[in-house]
Amino acid sequence: QVRLVESGGGLVQAGGSLRLSCAASGSRFSANTMDWYRQAVGKQRELVATITSGGSTNYADSVKGRFTISRDNAKNTVYLQMNGLKPEDTAVYYCNTQLGPITYWGRGTQVTVSS
Repeated sequence: QVRLVESGGGLVQAGGSLRLSCAASGSRFSANTMDWYRQAVGKQRELVATITSGGSTNYADSVKGRFTISRDNAKNTVYLQMNGLKPEDTAVYYCNTQLGPITYWGRGTQVTVSS
């Protein structure tokens, strides 16, 4: 069983920064690949960033060079540093991981970027 709790969202002006956190329960956190997804109103949920257990990262083209995913295994936490935010980054951001056949999601945190 894994529980994911996101935090750090809010309202920010275009060009600003936010850092999202996802606190995970469970002793296997360090072995899990962790993902950040987002879903804007009226759009499908999309993968934003991934970090493997070994620290390899991957990003959606739309956020490359602006967002950075990282993890602190001692704190069972994954982060998403978001710089240069744009109005099109407005969405609910979700933390995600998978254990075997089961996919776990947090409840999400709202990010709103004003122009």
